[in-house]
Amino acid sequence: MGLKFSHPVGIAAGLDKNAEAVRGFFTLGFSHVEVGTLTPRPQPGNPMPRLFRLPSDQAIINRMGFNNRGAESAAERLAQRDPAWGIVGGNVGKNKDTPNDQASEDYLRAMHALAGTVDYYTVNISSPNTPGLRDLQHETALKSLLEVVANENKRLQGIPLAVKIAPDLTKDEVQAMARMAATCGFQGIIATNTTIDRSGLKANPNHIADIGPGGLSGRPLTSRSTQVIEWIKEAVGDSLSVIGVGGVFSAQDVIDKRNAGADLVQVYTGFVYQGPRMIHTLQPAWKRD
Repeated sequence: MGLKFSHPVGIAAGLDKNAEAVRGFFTLGFSHVEVGTLTPRPQPGNPMPRLFRLPSDQAIINRMGFNNRGAESAAERLAQRDPAWGIVGGNVGKNKDTPNDQASEDYLRAMHALAGTVDYYTVNISSPNTPGLRDLQHETALKSLLEVVANENKRLQGIPLAVKIAPDLTKDEVQAMARMAATCGFQGIIATNTTIDRSGLKANPNHIADIGPGGLSGRPLTSRSTQVIEWIKEAVGDSLSVIGVGGVFSAQDVIDKRNAGADLVQVYTGFVYQGPRMIHTLQPAWKRD
């Protein structure tokens, strides 16, 4: 995306929702941190409980619902960071009560609030936990949103743009979205967000049913997200940078996503399960002879 990263592995959006731990994540050794998802207005998110571990699957189900204190609040903290720490991305979304036909206004407001404090923006249209959000992935709505965002970004400061997509799409849908992102002037695509699929889980089905709706992340998503990366690269080649995320637990997982075509890799659930030294276990992926 025209940015220089010290190595390929960073923190995915959703872990540092309010840009409170950026310096800490860089101290642990990550090359980049994507904060958010940040909405223009603060919102509490969905009712608790809304975050559930599935240890037997090395997975997490969440229905957080873009809980955050707003983009302006995050920008105040990000303005104090030292750019030498590493690359910071700003993941932006719409407020829950904003109708889809007004969604672009929310994305632009969040981008304006973060302007000058992040190195790239990610447009999140793929969380399953904001009602109707994934409808923005449909062709007409997507084209309109991406064009509006890209045009305003040029007027602001012209930093790189990425779009984050869902894993619950067909190959044709993924490739059409990738081509559209490239055509609309985006520089990156993030594959993928969490899934609504529950197939193949080891956890007791009754327990899964009791948990209810939400996005599933972690080991069950490993192969699917890698497959989506392959589809994107097949469709757009090097015209978009690809950030692979979904089920990264080991150096081999990083290598597999890089071999599939990912330029960068992000972690979330693997970090939750493995803890602060995780980055050191991943280093063989980019320090091979």
